[in-house]
Amino acid sequence: MPGKALVVIDMLKDFIDADGKLSIGPAASKVVEAIARKIDEARAAGWPVIYVCDRHTEDDPEFGMFPPHCVAGTPGADVVDELRPRPGDKVIPKRRFSGFFQTDLDLTLRELGVDEIVLVGVCTNICDLYTAADARMLNYRVTVPRDCVASFDEAAHEFALKEMERTLGVRVI
Repeated sequence: MPGKALVVIDMLKDFIDADGKLSIGPAASKVVEAIARKIDEARAAGWPVIYVCDRHTEDDPEFGMFPPHCVAGTPGADVVDELRPRPGDKVIPKRRFSGFFQTDLDLTLRELGVDEIVLVGVCTNICDLYTAADARMLNYRVTVPRDCVASFDEAAHEFALKEMERTLGVRVI
């Protein structure tokens, strides 16, 4: 029977910690609290919890646009302590914005019988938006709880939520 999964995007120390390489700033504490509640709800409902995490190489071409961040094997690439994965959770590394691009996310979701994802994490206008777009292209239903996504740029955050809802058909709640 098709089901839901919670997909947690890039809740990593380099994005969330105040001294992280690409910290989202003050929005971090609110989004961590909201996502912790959503993870608890997902586990109580029996949904799979899947973490999709930036894991860059030291010379990743993305560093031409953004400062080096979430380099594999560094503390900045670790999930923040408050949201640490538990045994049974899936952790899928990624090197590009979309959690689907050249990763095992689609295969994992299909193996779990998932046809709907609840997407949470950072950054709304980058990795969340492009993961939501690819999910919709692959015919997943997508829900994004507004209090569970954040970015370092409030205007871009709001634009991304509108784009998800109006263009992609994502349910933003």
